[in-house]
Parts: sequence; C-alpha cells; structure tokens
Amino acid sequence: MLQLGPLTLRNRLVMAPMSGITNLPFRRIAKRMGAGLVVTEMISAVGLTRRNKKTCRYLQTHPEERPLSVQIFGSEPAIMAEAARMAVGAGADLVDINMGCPARKVVKTGAGGALLRSPGRIGDIITAVRAICPVPLTVKIRAGWSPGGPSATLIARIAEDCGADAVILHPRWVSQGFSGRADWDIIAHVKSRVRIPVIGNGDVRSPFQALAMREQTGCDGVMIGRAAIGNPWIFQQTLDLEQAREPKAPAIHERKEIISIHFSLLMDLAGEERAARIMRGLLMWYTKGLPFGNRFRAAFTGIEDLPTMTAAVDAYFSCLEDTSRGLPGACPRENADRALFAALIQEHVGP
Repeated sequence: MLQLGPLTLRNRLVMAPMSGITNLPFRRIAKRMGAGLVVTEMISAVGLTRRNKKTCRYLQTHPEERPLSVQIFGSEPAIMAEAARMAVGAGADLVDINMGCPARKVVKTGAGGALLRSPGRIGDIITAVRAICPVPLTVKIRAGWSPGGPSATLIARIAEDCGADAVILHPRWVSQGFSGRADWDIIAHVKSRVRIPVIGNGDVRSPFQALAMREQTGCDGVMIGRAAIGNPWIFQQTLDLEQAREPKAPAIHERKEIISIHFSLLMDLAGEERAARIMRGLLMWYTKGLPFGNRFRAAFTGIEDLPTMTAAVDAYFSCLEDTSRGLPGACPRENADRALFAALIQEHVGP
C-alpha cells in the first residue's frame, strides 16, 4: 500500500498522465488491470478557470477509476488554486501539479518544466493550491531544467515545506526531453533528503524494471507511462512479481477482450467516429509484437469505416487463435476462411 496524506492506495503502482492517452476509458482499463492510482491527462488551469468546454471535459470521471488524481498545469498561483478547487469539485481524490512537462507549448507559457527555473514561483503556487485544496496534493517534477540549475532535491524540499503530500520525480532534465537515460540515482538522492513519499518515474518498461526502481532507489511508488499503452497488463504482472509469482502474458482471447472493452468505452465517451480514430492508433500498440502484427497494422491503417474495422480485428484475432492451436491453414495469407483479413492484407501491403 502507498499512503498519500490521508489517502491509502491499494498498491504502489501509478498510471502516468499522458496527453491524448490517459482519457477516461484508458484510466478505467488501467484500474481494472491493477493500477493503484490513475491520473488524468494534463489539464490547463487557465482553460478550466475560463470554463472552456473542451478543457472541462477532461474532468469527466467514473466511480470505477477512483481514487483519481487530476493533474493541472499553469504558472499563476491564484489561477492554479482555482483550477484545483474546480478539480476537487468535479470529484478529484488527489490534485497533482505538473512542474516538469518539457513540451514547448507548455514551457513557453512559463508552466510545466519552465517552473523548475523559478523556485520562488514554485513555492507560491504550491502554497496557494495547498490553502484551497482539501485532498492530497502531489507535485510532478524533473531532475531540473538543466545541469547546474536548481536541482530536484531543492524543489522537492520546497514542495514538502509548502505542504505537498508527495513528489513524483522523472529524473531527466527538462532540456533533455525524453532523450538519453533516466538517472535513477537522482530519485534515490531526493528520497534520502525528504520525509514525504517519492514516486519514481522514467524508463520503466517491464515489471522487472518496476521492481528494480524500487530496490535501487528506495522510492515509495512507481509511475508507469508508455509501457502501459497497449499493455495495461503490466500493472498486474508487476503485482504478481511482487508476490513472487511468475508474471503472465495475456492470452489471445484476453487481449481481444480488453481491446473490445476499450473500444466500447471510447464509443460511450466520444461517439463512434471519434472512437474509431482513437482506436486505430491504439491498435498499433495492442498488436505490437504479435504474430503477423506488421501485416495487420499496415492493412489496418487504411480502414475508414467502423464495420470493416471491427471485422478486421475479429478476423485477425481468429487467425491468431487458430495459429496458437496449430490448426492447418491458420496463416492469414493462406486461410481462405479469413477472406476479409486476407483481402485487406493484399490490398494494402501486397501479396
């Protein structure tokens, strides 16, 4: 379990916020697969306080995903405080302040990672949000803006002194973006210098690395990001490994079932047309590493209508199930019973 202020999480695994990914359906899938905490996409505090309809939709929630952390970003203390108040009013169980995003469109406004150059402003923001926020408050940071500037240790201490309940640390410099290697030694150093929980993030690509991060750094929790896209089973696999059980890859029918559930949840949220566009991208991840996956993905990118998309997914996974059982003629290129999938392959990638 992981204690964040008065809130006790069922385990130490956190689903990282990712723009365009961690919408409500994705969060519900991650929670079903074992995540102890899920986080919304990063939400503009300015957009919330201006009651922008598109921004406010990011606050949609469902009881299944609780407890839920809402992540906000901005550079003005009063606006951030008001955004936190709105997030709590919409059902947030925690509020997270992003102070590490390296995206240019965020940094140029003085928010996200840009704040790591201004420790005084960081203190002002956290103090203002803490004063109005009745739920646990966390702060997501990086190692710093660049080597030689204010360090993650300094920022973490400021967060602790200003009332934050935990720090989430991605140990790359903002100037690095996502290049290079996440330096886990920085996580260990920050953990040794503060009393509040430290959640590590960065370069956790497998259940084994999730455990390795905790062992090497002493961090209180692990945040998993891109490794969970198309592979939400990583949470349950990590929990199995913690209990000395062999982590199991999902069976073909389990993978197909989660894809179907994810698609259904997306349609409920966004409608059929938009759900189909989103799911087309997610299927690239869900089928990564599977047999005939390259051929399926190449064919799938040319599909526009929902019925053909659904039929192609059904045909592809039927092929995989036949192949796993060793049935003759199971290869999609040769199986006449899978005519639709074979036709798509031939049309888009050739014989």
